[in-house]
Amino acid sequence: MGSRPQPPDLRQEERRLLHAALVEQEEDDEDEEGSEESSRAEPVTMPTFDVPYFRYIDDEGTEGEEEWSSSRSLSSIEEDSSTDSVVSDRYVVVSGTPEKILEHLLNELTLDDDQGTTQGKESDTLLDDFLLTYPVFVTTSDLCQALLGHYCAKRYRGKEDRKEALERKRKVLHLVSQWMSLCKDFLREDEHVKLFTKTLYRYVLDDLYEHPTLETDVRELQKLYQLHRRHTVDEYSPQRKSKALFHQLSLKENGLQSRCAHRESKEVLCQVYITMDSYLRVRAHAEVEAQELLQAVAERMDIPQGELVLVAVTYPGGRLLLQPHDRVFSASLRPVGRLHICRKDLGEILNPFTDNSELQQRTARILSLNTWDVAVALTNFDWTIFESIHEQELVYFTFSRHAGSNRTVVLELMLQRCNEIQLWVMTEVLLCSTLCKRVQLIKKFIKIAAHCKAQRNLNCFFAIIMGLNAAAVSRLSQTWEKIPGKFKKLFSELETVTDPSLNHKAYRDSFKKMKAPKIPFLPLLLKDITFIHEGNKTFHDNLVNFEKLHMIADTVRLIRQCQKDHMGNGITQKSSSEARAYIDYLHIIDNQQTLFELSHRLEPRA
Repeated sequence: MGSRPQPPDLRQEERRLLHAALVEQEEDDEDEEGSEESSRAEPVTMPTFDVPYFRYIDDEGTEGEEEWSSSRSLSSIEEDSSTDSVVSDRYVVVSGTPEKILEHLLNELTLDDDQGTTQGKESDTLLDDFLLTYPVFVTTSDLCQALLGHYCAKRYRGKEDRKEALERKRKVLHLVSQWMSLCKDFLREDEHVKLFTKTLYRYVLDDLYEHPTLETDVRELQKLYQLHRRHTVDEYSPQRKSKALFHQLSLKENGLQSRCAHRESKEVLCQVYITMDSYLRVRAHAEVEAQELLQAVAERMDIPQGELVLVAVTYPGGRLLLQPHDRVFSASLRPVGRLHICRKDLGEILNPFTDNSELQQRTARILSLNTWDVAVALTNFDWTIFESIHEQELVYFTFSRHAGSNRTVVLELMLQRCNEIQLWVMTEVLLCSTLCKRVQLIKKFIKIAAHCKAQRNLNCFFAIIMGLNAAAVSRLSQTWEKIPGKFKKLFSELETVTDPSLNHKAYRDSFKKMKAPKIPFLPLLLKDITFIHEGNKTFHDNLVNFEKLHMIADTVRLIRQCQKDHMGNGITQKSSSEARAYIDYLHIIDNQQTLFELSHRLEPRA
């Protein structure tokens, strides 16, 4: 996908949108005035399109029929559908231009009366596919312009009765409502969307006098956009005769106070390095300040806060000393740099792993925790991240759209969490210097992995198994020889689920049997999407390969299916405060060379 041009000035775009709408309205009026003369002269011809926008599937599976022709025109399709003899109601959208895909979607869209029918379900699936994947082939600005055009323009410039006009407008509003409900987190700060919603809201208010049944849609718009009807009408509506109606509607809704947009306070995971190759994982809120983070780390390390400072190492190599009230994370929820805890003279980087008493204390602490409680704390932690993932994040991540923006922050956080759990398992085992305690620790992790699988947290389950199977841990032959037979058997059974043969068939079968809510192994899900993406072209002869986008949308919908059960419940359970406090602050070594050095120190090569 090539880079998009910079968005035009919003004021110029608003004037252009309004001018286009006025020209459209004038042309539609001229069409209505001249409709009688033109009908007497010669019939109105419908435009034809000789591009294979859609492929239609015949129930009978006939071959050689005209509907399979790649040059099939839109007018011939309409003629066949009127006879009900050739073309079936069932269809599959294979490819098309963005404009024709949107037009077809609006034509096939079903409103409340048709919900629940077979046609309605197919329409809902097509709509969901479009809304999840539209960023691949059209910008948000272009989609807004197209929707305004469909709302204002009259189809084929022909005469359109009020019922058809109302249905078309309601379909556009239904699509917009579904779009905003599905993608509101991504669209909240988009300036093009703000302009679009304001303009559309104005048009709907002006249409209320002619189509009073749009009142329900206006209320839906108010809920979605938190707009104030009276202010908008007084400022924009040119129809004085309809102001009384607007005022009455406003009085009706006087008791429904619009809620201000509330942005949920998000939690973030901080990596605070305490050595050059190891860090402390800290859970904090997005607006955390340097002094809060410093205090949390100092308490965890049992070092006076006054002796420490928080330094952000920027990637070019510079150092930034964070002041007490400096924000640690930017608006995009990314840290200002690599965070380090240092002595006040900035000359010494702490190394808490050299003190043997510290090592013994931490090992004793994890061995004293109940394995089920630890698994519950891990699952609750992962669930707070997973339930915030939006399906569209996987689309943006796969197609590398908006790199560096906050559109994939939560997904990246979950992937990072999987990697960190794996490193945490390795760190804990390799920092345990006593053989008997190391054996107990591995037994603990095997039981924790089994509990995570029982709690339907497959992401953490995979991470723990991969951590125990890592070369730096698996090479500890003296340690594994001491593991009891029943634990080795349990570990072998758990390994079977992670077996990658036959495209991870064992995992897929096991995961399919689990009821929602559940946490999938996200790296494998991304692998599936990447396989679809790289194995199929996005465009064929400048037409959007919508069949590919349907396959991707069908895959990312797994996120939605896993996040809630049929009752809307989550996966969280009550966990012990001690286990929760331990999981919130994990010591992690992220340097593979250091991990191997620790491994060879424990069990040198023969």
